[in-house]
Amino acid sequence: MRAVRFVDPAGEVKIGALQGDVIREAGPAGPAGFIPTPEAWRRVAAAAGMAHQVEDVKLLHPVIPNKLIAIGLNYRDHAEESELDIPATPVVFAKWTSSLIGHGAPIVIPREETRPDFEGELAVVLASRLYRADAEQARAAVGGITVVHDVSGRRAQLETPLRQFTLGKSFDTFTPMGPCVASADSTDLADIDITTTVSGEQMQSSNTSNLIFSVVELIQYCSRGMTLEPGDVIATGTPGGVGDSRQPPRYLREGDVVEIEVEGVGTLRNPVEAER
Repeated sequence: MRAVRFVDPAGEVKIGALQGDVIREAGPAGPAGFIPTPEAWRRVAAAAGMAHQVEDVKLLHPVIPNKLIAIGLNYRDHAEESELDIPATPVVFAKWTSSLIGHGAPIVIPREETRPDFEGELAVVLASRLYRADAEQARAAVGGITVVHDVSGRRAQLETPLRQFTLGKSFDTFTPMGPCVASADSTDLADIDITTTVSGEQMQSSNTSNLIFSVVELIQYCSRGMTLEPGDVIATGTPGGVGDSRQPPRYLREGDVVEIEVEGVGTLRNPVEAER
């Protein structure tokens, strides 16, 4: 099953079941969007409302998380291309939720940002509250998966000795998410393909089997001393191939279109614009 949050032709925000290119209404969206609890999935499975073609509605980022947690350097090839040591523990940082946008919305590069970069990622959406989770509890808490684009302003991120990850990755529009949340009940989280293309050129291609820290390990680690809540999102890191590490570098520029495909979810597509 796949669930979306969207604006219908009348301007109302709804939750819907995505079936191919058709969305079937499942009722109004709550203030947190689609939190993939078992009850919410039953609601989507029973969707019997009005049908809409995807192109006739505006897709929003499917969830509005309380915590948007990101993981750095979680693929060996990305750590190596960044000329950094393979981490012994997960590298955790935050992205402000004000940076979220949905499928199709433009990524707007601030005037000061000279090194805007792309990072395609699998993200997991939690369905239950966790604190000091064991492995079984961590896996059971994954209510769904989605695509996150961790757009990165390398100038801001790297211009200070302590590396301003949160600032450089939280500019307005710098976290596209979507197009949907897909059910994860029968998904092998350690075997999901992920591909990023920029204006038709493939830049990243990997599989979650290459994660340094698995999804379950990340959830366990983050729940030590911090309560994770339903609807919280963990973006699990990006593979190698980012623009800043290429020779010559390949940064995002006006007119680009970034497409990130995660197996089982679909393709998140966003055009790129320069701030006026």
